[in-house]
Amino acid sequence: MKKLTFALLLTLTLCLLAISSAFAQDEDITLELSRDFGSSLGTGDIQGLFSMKVTGPDDLVRVEFYIDETKIGEDTESPFGIQFSTDDYPLGLHDLYTIGYTSSGQKLLSRVLTGNFVSAGKGGGVASNIIIPVAIALLILVLTVIVPAIKTRGKLEHLTLGAERDYGFRGGAICPKCHRPFAMHLWGLNLGLGRYDRCPYCGKWSIVSSKSLAKLREAERDELSWKQAETPRKSEKDRLRKEIEDSKYQ
Repeated sequence: MKKLTFALLLTLTLCLLAISSAFAQDEDITLELSRDFGSSLGTGDIQGLFSMKVTGPDDLVRVEFYIDETKIGEDTESPFGIQFSTDDYPLGLHDLYTIGYTSSGQKLLSRVLTGNFVSAGKGGGVASNIIIPVAIALLILVLTVIVPAIKTRGKLEHLTLGAERDYGFRGGAICPKCHRPFAMHLWGLNLGLGRYDRCPYCGKWSIVSSKSLAKLREAERDELSWKQAETPRKSEKDRLRKEIEDSKYQ
């Protein structure tokens, strides 16, 4: 009786090991589907150019790629993959899977992926994948650059020379035209090497870069020297104007 029980337990253990080995074998080859050009709505509907890619054990030497029962190609070099177009197949549901072979001749099966091949109109097609991002980019450009530029056109800020500014979280820049420091605007256009922004004092647009607070404070102090140099010139103009006015009565 004990021998019979032992034999049954041994048989059950071997069966469990075999099943476990079979599941592990299925996990040794992984199939992934990626979109190269077209549309994938996340509902299983796909249209356009796609790739099937496989990863597996180090001794994997060949992979066959299938759509339904039709072998569409094979790859003998890592990384294993193949590209296909849904337009080359009938519309509707299709099973996508692969069969891999190791150097020892072991056969490995991937999971089966199901895709619903749809027409370009239903899936959005190439046009929607191009038009939508371009439209979003244009909208951002209009809201961040064009609208603020129209609102601030002709409007200049008047701030006492040498006055200390608050440059906010975006930091400040120095206008290359009038050399006055100003806080960079949220709607300035980032060009990588700098921001295309408008000076609020002279109204000119320039490519500027963020300056340290020490540099900005130095530029503020430089404005005081302009103010001091400007006062004698104004006095000279006032003197000449007075002489001209007095000459009228002589």
